Amino acid sequence: MAEIQYANCPKCSSSNIKKVGYTWWGGIIGPALLTHVKCQDCRTTFNGKTGKSNRNAIIIYSFIIYPIGFGVIAFVIFLLISVRR
Repeated sequence: MAEIQYANCPKCSSSNIKKVGYTWWGGIIGPALLTHVKCQDCRTTFNGKTGKSNRNAIIIYSFIIYPIGFGVIAFVIFLLISVRR
């Protein structure tokens, strides 16, 4: 299996880059969708394809995913309350 090549770190130009498997903002899905990686030398996180920051993409992702998640939770609570009546 060939190793995936990511862009060099935009801060220190290191090629010692690892894929991020989990984040507080995106769980396991967000980092995979955004190709979120971390430089093992200076700890900078960025988009592994473009070498640029994922900040704007993370904000957009959060504004889409969190309301959907809260909506699903509210719907389930509504269903549970409706069934008990």
